[in-house]
Amino acid sequence: MIRMAGIVLIVLGVLALAYHEFTYTETKKDAQIGTLTIQHNETESVPLPPIVGGIFIAAGVAALFVGSRRNS
Repeated sequence: MIRMAGIVLIVLGVLALAYHEFTYTETKKDAQIGTLTIQHNETESVPLPPIVGGIFIAAGVAALFVGSRRNS
């Protein structure tokens, strides 16, 4: 189980290094009059510093190391 978590952390770290930000879209309601609703979509971007990817990779390698030591 720890080895699987390590692999997931390494994959997330590589993705964080490859994609420097992630975006999401949020629908916001501006006004509502009876059944009539006025709304708009707002796109936000969240930057990911490279240190985040490095930390995930380091944690994943550590988890793989601990997982392999437990099975020995």
